[in-house]
Amino acid sequence: MKFLPILLVSSILFSGCATTYQSNGFSGGYSETQLDDNVFKVAFRSNGNTSKERVADFTLLRSAELTMQGGYKYFVIVDANSYTSNSTYTTPTIATTNANTSTYGNANIYGNNATYNANTYGTATTTVSGGQTYNISKPSSSNTIVCFNEKPTTGFSYNAEFIFKSITKKYDIEHSVQ
Repeated sequence: MKFLPILLVSSILFSGCATTYQSNGFSGGYSETQLDDNVFKVAFRSNGNTSKERVADFTLLRSAELTMQGGYKYFVIVDANSYTSNSTYTTPTIATTNANTSTYGNANIYGNNATYNANTYGTATTTVSGGQTYNISKPSSSNTIVCFNEKPTTGFSYNAEFIFKSITKKYDIEHSVQ
C-alpha cells in the first residue's frame, strides 16, 4: 500500500501529457528491431493523450533517424501498421450523507415515576460523486523500412534528412542524430 501514493502522483503527472519523442518507457515511445544490415522494424507506442498523427510522425522520425545513423540517405516503407488499443476506466463512487436532527420535549418526574414526552425531527441529504467512465485510446504504429544510399528509381522513398528536419521542427524537438 505504500506505493499507492506514488502511483497516484505518477498518474496525475502523466494524465495530461502526450507521449514525447523518447525511447520506449512507462508512457510509451519508440523501439526498433534490426532485421538485416539495412532493414529495420520501427514502432512507436503512445499513451491515451497522444494523437494518431503524432504517433505516425514519430514513427517516421525514428525511421529517418535510424536511416541517417546507419549512414544512409533514403528509406522505403515496405510494411506499415497502425492500431489502437482501447480500454475504459471508471472512477470510484463516493456517497456522503449529511444529517440534522432536532429533539424537543419534556420530562415529568413524580417520586419514583417518570414520564417522558419527546419528539425528534430530522433531515438527511446524500450526495453521490464519481462513477464516471472514461474511454482511453492508445494509438501505436510500426513501419518496416529498407534504407538506401541512393534514391531508389522505383516506388516511393523518403529523404531521411528532410523528414528528420521537418518533424523535429513541427514538434519543436531539439534532437540530433548520433
